Amino acid sequence: MYIKLYDDMDPETRAPLTAYMETLASMLAAEGLDIVRAPVCCVRNEFEAAARKFIDSGIDVIVTYHLAYSPSLESIGAIKSVGVPVVALNTTPRYDLSANMDRSDIMPNHGIHGVQDLCNLLKRCGCFYSVEAGHAFHSNVIARVAGFCRAAKAARAFKNAKVGSVGGAFDGMGDFVVPSEVYRRTIGARVLPLSPKRAAAFSAAVTEDDINAEIKADADRFCVEVKDAANYRAATRAGLALRQWELEEGLTGLTVNFMAMKEKARLPKMPFLELSKAMMRGVGYAGEGDTLTAGMVGALLSVYRDTTFTEMFCPDWALGCVLLSHMAEMNLNLSCYRPVLSDVHFPYASTGDTVAAYGCMRKGDAVLVNLAPTTEGYNLIVSSVEMLDLGREHGSYRYAIEGWMKPGLPLSEYLKAYSFAGGTHHSALVYGAPIREIEAFGRMMTFNTVVI
Repeated sequence: MYIKLYDDMDPETRAPLTAYMETLASMLAAEGLDIVRAPVCCVRNEFEAAARKFIDSGIDVIVTYHLAYSPSLESIGAIKSVGVPVVALNTTPRYDLSANMDRSDIMPNHGIHGVQDLCNLLKRCGCFYSVEAGHAFHSNVIARVAGFCRAAKAARAFKNAKVGSVGGAFDGMGDFVVPSEVYRRTIGARVLPLSPKRAAAFSAAVTEDDINAEIKADADRFCVEVKDAANYRAATRAGLALRQWELEEGLTGLTVNFMAMKEKARLPKMPFLELSKAMMRGVGYAGEGDTLTAGMVGALLSVYRDTTFTEMFCPDWALGCVLLSHMAEMNLNLSCYRPVLSDVHFPYASTGDTVAAYGCMRKGDAVLVNLAPTTEGYNLIVSSVEMLDLGREHGSYRYAIEGWMKPGLPLSEYLKAYSFAGGTHHSALVYGAPIREIEAFGRMMTFNTVVI
């Protein structure tokens, strides 16, 4: 962003400022961003042309950089028209301005009051924006801008989510339940139920060669200990049928109610294995018909590939940690050991025994993310946690999903705060994401963000 007055007064002034802007753009690209570039803009028609380019490109976020002062009324209409979050990169070339400053240093280093002009208009117009300030070479400002962009991508993915629901919601399980029409109105996500007729058709279309190829691929990824070959083949058929539906509809998330497999789903087995594979591919998942969490997990996976669906299962009061687990679903890319694929005795579903792959969540820093419906809307509950190195390669994890989470508070305080915030029993665990990015995601979604 620039001002036409300076071009009229001294056209030579722009070139070195633009060169520095190119350096900043290269630094952002090095953070993994896919950048759509606009020329330097001074007047309204230039900003409007940039906005049209951004809209046509389907961008997630606008990053602004003020080469110098730029009058906000030239740009605000165009920025609003794009309809995405804005992050102002508030930086200048000179780090130590007071050291040997002369008048020539003013021109390239006074863009910060252009940021102030613009942000006042953004606030008055109700635009969602952030400001990340600091020197590009002497702070982490570039990383912070990139983090905001990642959060914006996740937010856009959630607003455009398509969640497949198999078998409806688990009867009586109320914490995560949001009617589909409310989900669409408040977040934007769409829920697509799988009809028994389509499920049966997808299942019948799976060939024996398809099943053989998938079983061969499993041998390369897992430690296969399955003994019941017929169950394995039936479960693989169910999984491939589900995958074909996902691909045909462009689903970003899935949820399966294991209690309704035969009656409503018409799949031959509970497809635990495929649901884990879906998360490994970047498709969201949540259990028991939870479309809300499945959509959120898919949105987070679109940016943060080290994300999994999980539940807080059991406390370890002595160590102040919690066992994270679920029946048999996990993003197995996060397992610290080679996952074990085995038979599953499954009396809970009318389709009977099945197969699943099990793993133990690796150690590391992570963020637990929970989306909780409230009377006012939603609470996004986020917690920086440590995943502990407690898994045993041939211990309990072998036939169970296992992960050991230590929150930042004493466990009794943490669990109390979590439930006072309305936290549900279905969550996402995101490895390696700065909590500030998940907070930004929540703010962009207009959730009430609660940090524990």
